[in-house]
Amino acid sequence: MKKHTLSLPAGIVLSFCLFAASCKKDNQAPVENVPASDDVRTPKTEAAYELVWSDEFDGTSLNTSKWNYENGNLRVNNERQYYQSSNVSVSNGNLVITARKQTVEGQPYTSGRINTGGKFTQRYGRIEARMKLPGVQGLWPAFWMLGANIGEPNVGWPKCGEIDIMEHVNTGPTVLGTIHWDNNGRTYYGGNTNTTPTDYHVYAIEWDASSIRWFVDGVQFHVANIANNINGTDEFHKPFFIIFNLAVGGDLPGQNINDGGLPASMLVDYVRVYNIVNTPGTGTAPIGATISIRGNNNQFVSGENGTQAMNCNRPTAQGWEQFTVVDAGGGKIALQSMGKYVSSENGVQPITCNRATIGDWEKFDWVSNADGTFSLRGNNGLYISSENGAQPMTCNRATIDGWEKFRY
Repeated sequence: MKKHTLSLPAGIVLSFCLFAASCKKDNQAPVENVPASDDVRTPKTEAAYELVWSDEFDGTSLNTSKWNYENGNLRVNNERQYYQSSNVSVSNGNLVITARKQTVEGQPYTSGRINTGGKFTQRYGRIEARMKLPGVQGLWPAFWMLGANIGEPNVGWPKCGEIDIMEHVNTGPTVLGTIHWDNNGRTYYGGNTNTTPTDYHVYAIEWDASSIRWFVDGVQFHVANIANNINGTDEFHKPFFIIFNLAVGGDLPGQNINDGGLPASMLVDYVRVYNIVNTPGTGTAPIGATISIRGNNNQFVSGENGTQAMNCNRPTAQGWEQFTVVDAGGGKIALQSMGKYVSSENGVQPITCNRATIGDWEKFDWVSNADGTFSLRGNNGLYISSENGAQPMTCNRATIDGWEKFRY
């Protein structure tokens, strides 16, 4: 886990370096099928994947329409390298970042670091890379992400959030997966697993509004709960950019560096980003869970204790803002609050939460959207709208737009 990381003032462009090697590529779906919870489990549903961005590293140089270099001594984590673009190359269909015993501006080593800041960001989805690591004492390769708002006033690190998809140090078999954020001070939560880092493996996260899950070659080894901003995790519901770097020395690997093992390289065969697209229906709904539902206006949905039409205008979630997701049969769900069920009112008037039993108007399709949100479709074939909190909620929208998207 990174004990410290880069915090840049506004206006400074981040740039980073990557390292890859030649391997067979198949640009299809992924190869792998808080405190956060230590409960490591398979995802709730079988997901479909929609490729939205990738770099296969098939050229002869780094594609600077996708990546930035960051050069210099970043003065973080007590690292010993000076980053320079000459330590980053693309050849034989791979990205390669090389650490060298070379003194530049007082730093006894050189290496490379790159990122996608200002060129590509992602909120939620699956982010994966096929990588081969150097396994040299003193080296610290990493595949990670930072919140895209890091350069904004009063943000910086760790308030921007950090997701470490993969970190490895020294010569051991252990790889790490960690998140860092601000919760009245720097907080982190991580897990690890053993593999053979000097062989190729696919390192990935799957990230949605409820959790971040870590995988190596399709096997999940760690999960972090971020639902409803638990423990101050609101950072992880915003866009992030991707980083690759190969540090030399530092707080995590220590300062015992094997100069005889240099030069050494981190190889990246490809990096791919997918939206996770689930089939609409109760298969993706958290049946049996009691949830608080947040609209696109960042306010919570209230059942109003069944005494008036429902609204999406509560800044905090209390009893009236809690709903139990009930299996209504036939692939439908119902929402129950304070012992009463939500009704679409067939779309002819604002929705209510005052029904004692489940009829057709109280049944909904739970629709999972590609951006990690969900929508609710009534039995009338129309969608529930938050009305942006400006008026009572309705179930009369023919299509899904911002006001028809929710999180929990």
